[in-house]
Amino acid sequence: MGIDDPGVIETALEYGYRHLDTAQVYGNEAVVGDGLAQSSVPREDVTVATKVWADSLAPDDVHRTTEESLDRLGLEFVDLLYVHRPIETYDPEATLPAFEELQAAGTIDGIGVSNFSCDELETAQSVLDTPIAAHQIEYHPLFQPEELLAHAREYDYPFVAYSPLANGRAREIDEVVDVAESHDATPEAVCLAWLLAKDGVVTIPKSSSADHLRANLEAQELELSPAECERIDAIDRTEELFPE
Repeated sequence: MGIDDPGVIETALEYGYRHLDTAQVYGNEAVVGDGLAQSSVPREDVTVATKVWADSLAPDDVHRTTEESLDRLGLEFVDLLYVHRPIETYDPEATLPAFEELQAAGTIDGIGVSNFSCDELETAQSVLDTPIAAHQIEYHPLFQPEELLAHAREYDYPFVAYSPLANGRAREIDEVVDVAESHDATPEAVCLAWLLAKDGVVTIPKSSSADHLRANLEAQELELSPAECERIDAIDRTEELFPE
């Protein structure tokens, strides 16, 4: 969520958005918190998620940086705390119990993971005493890690797709453009509609203006045919835009 104006958060909540996704490394937790505080939407109606960056995944750092995140957000707890990437200081046997300690203390509600492989997911599941609350992963027409979606469905946790618009490249994908033209819709709307048609998938498109916020919501009204979804499914390109 690359947002630096609390007013965008306030507008998003006014339009009906109820999931705010940020991270320590994004540098905008305070912006998200200010926007939430300015909104008339009750805190209990909003899911707030943030992420612990890879250099802060040792147990003491997990506790310290999470408290710092809460201070910036102006909140007493977050609904979802992610391991941002399982690299650098990440050690499942040490990191994940620290997350569970935060959960037991009421500092966080759910424990999420992000950018994990299937093997890393299974290791996390073996360490955690509570289920994974969500897995956030890059997912768009140019990068479709189906094995990770299958894992989410098998274990019944939300699959949160980030960069669903292929980081601004939706208009460069011929199949998406063709489907968009047949619906008199934008390629961006088609990307979102395609993802929303998938069971268990949640999208978190980045929006920095009221027009984008509105357009993303309108995409929920676009229905693609099974054949159109299958055409996008069949795109034979693997372009991960945000590797390690």
